[in-house]
Amino acid sequence: MQDNLFQYCKSRHLDGVTLLHARMHDFSYRRHAHEEFSLGVTLAGRQDFWSEGGFYSSAPGNIILFNPGAVHDGHPGTDDSLYYRMVYIHPEQIVPMLQAAGMRNAGLFRSTETLLNDAHLRGAILQLAGLIEQGACGSLEHEQGLYSVAERLAQLQGDFEPARRNRHVDRLLLRAREFIHDNVRQELSLEQISEQAAMSKYHFLRLFRQHFGMTPHQYVLNNRLNRAREALAAGRPLQDVVYDTGFSDLSHLNRRFKPVFGMTPRQYQQVVLNG
Repeated sequence: MQDNLFQYCKSRHLDGVTLLHARMHDFSYRRHAHEEFSLGVTLAGRQDFWSEGGFYSSAPGNIILFNPGAVHDGHPGTDDSLYYRMVYIHPEQIVPMLQAAGMRNAGLFRSTETLLNDAHLRGAILQLAGLIEQGACGSLEHEQGLYSVAERLAQLQGDFEPARRNRHVDRLLLRAREFIHDNVRQELSLEQISEQAAMSKYHFLRLFRQHFGMTPHQYVLNNRLNRAREALAAGRPLQDVVYDTGFSDLSHLNRRFKPVFGMTPRQYQQVVLNG
């Protein structure tokens, strides 16, 4: 018989955000409630639970969403072990992101759905969980991961305020972009970049993506990869390329480079220099 396992991991970069990775074989939660929003993805087995007067069964791939204060229990629904990941997000952390994503009355948000099946939200939750587990990624990537969760929740809520473009805002965004270019080697945070545009960081994140077609984190990464490709083509040693473009190590550069260019940095350099 497999043991029950509960692993908690607090985000290093996001206050009020905690990850639970659980394996349950013969364990049952008593009825309880959390102060946070709880967003979980069932990975294997079946998760049966009661919440707020209703009974639910969550199959692999389903999303469980408990609002703050929602009373619930939970246990495996079959003889197979239950595996799931749950991210706990304090309202003070997610409400500004929901507001920046365009949700009206974000401070009053409560999900009307307890059990969902949405591929975009599931992917965003699992991506954020992976970032929290890794821990080594910078704050910009973690904040972008949480914003992706909030943005999808806002989309599913379907109550938006459209963002308006104006020339003054566009100039501020261009200033922030230049700041990224000038500091590509540095470990930038969303707050540092948004300060260049004199905006709150989550409002800035939304406007930046609307203007440039990618998030600040994606833009920073794209800029670093382009600098790396130029340095590789110029024959710079690999370790120098890593240092000059702000990647933590060669493995980090490899993981980011190949999905964009189809080969590793070393392979790319050999092809470009040797024909």
